[in-house]
Amino acid sequence: MFFVATAALAQHAPPVRDESPSTVEISSAGDGSQTVAIRNTTYQATAELLLRKTTRSKQVLGDIGMEASVALEVWRLGDDPRGKPLYTLTVEGAEGRVVDNALFVVSRGLEETEWWSVYQLGSGRRLFDTYVPLLSFSISRAALTTRYAGLEVPPDDTPDNTKDARLKRPNVVAALRYASADRVIREVLVICDDTEKAKLLRSYSDTTRTLAWGEGSLQLSFSRNYPSQPDTVEIRIPVRRDDLDLAHSRLPPGLHLSP
Repeated sequence: MFFVATAALAQHAPPVRDESPSTVEISSAGDGSQTVAIRNTTYQATAELLLRKTTRSKQVLGDIGMEASVALEVWRLGDDPRGKPLYTLTVEGAEGRVVDNALFVVSRGLEETEWWSVYQLGSGRRLFDTYVPLLSFSISRAALTTRYAGLEVPPDDTPDNTKDARLKRPNVVAALRYASADRVIREVLVICDDTEKAKLLRSYSDTTRTLAWGEGSLQLSFSRNYPSQPDTVEIRIPVRRDDLDLAHSRLPPGLHLSP
């Protein structure tokens, strides 16, 4: 009887309706430059949540970089979006997307360097930043057990710009995060004995970093950009019992992993 009553209430719930305009404005300056300002609003629903995402951007055509922000408002599915949301998240960034109905990932690279911030979708709490695309994978073949990984890389020339004191050390190359949708399970620092090589490995302009999953291991690589020879540095970190197995990791000489 409880099921029938609940179903009946759901069938007679009042309809929910909301709308928000999207706009574009193009203006010209005295020097002939044109500025384009865009506001886009989109809606998305998960099994439990209603999301309203508003992206604002302002760019002078032909210039590098732009002003942009992403605002996410979240309600329980079925709640009136004219009421107070569960939370509102506003971040400087060009775009935001939902991953696995569990995370909200914002593209933060408004200048030349690409990077992303990762948030819990249900709470809006920030999990970590990553300077490679967020990696999503299952650690089990028998049942879907989704985990995530990202790599935060401190600036190679202005380390004071980072808020994390651990990343300001000159021999730190990057911070690797291994996480579930709820929390960061493990964080390790990639350390290089040679501080000059560490600076090169974390260079935004001279080095390309990739993060992949295969054969039960996280595979991290650093490659020099053209016209230099790739001189690729590879690190493999196995995952055992839902944690990073640092003892059986494989690294080139001179590189270390620090919990």
